[in-house]
Amino acid sequence: MTVPKKALSVRAPWWWLILHGGKDIENRDWPTNYRGSVLIHASKWWGTTEVLLTMQEFGPLAERGGAPRVTMEQVRPYGGCIVGMVDIVGCVSASDSPWFFGDYGFQLANPVAFREPVPCKGALGFFTVSPDVMERVRAQVGGNRP
Repeated sequence: MTVPKKALSVRAPWWWLILHGGKDIENRDWPTNYRGSVLIHASKWWGTTEVLLTMQEFGPLAERGGAPRVTMEQVRPYGGCIVGMVDIVGCVSASDSPWFFGDYGFQLANPVAFREPVPCKGALGFFTVSPDVMERVRAQVGGNRP
């Protein structure tokens, strides 16, 4: 299996919801033609107010069965790490998904959460993961995805 060399940084709690909560759109203010697997990097950026407001906003979605509840304890320890991977299968400017609210939405499928986070420095946009990080990522992928 080929492990993607590209990664995308995603703020908390969005990365957790992509990997565990059924979030099928990643909102961005820029489009992409990229299709395929990408590593999910949990951003180190942490805005407690934004995270709490986000969790409150999506709490009703969780109660309707749309997503599990997420807590700060579930997301805070993973900042600055590769935490999983997902396939980007499209990019849209409109969607019926309850997760869409940006200018563009990267359509996501097949999320895989890693057993252990892999420390990694993030960057804006898609970025290439260093060879030493890739070795640790390959160890995670081996037991998670056919």
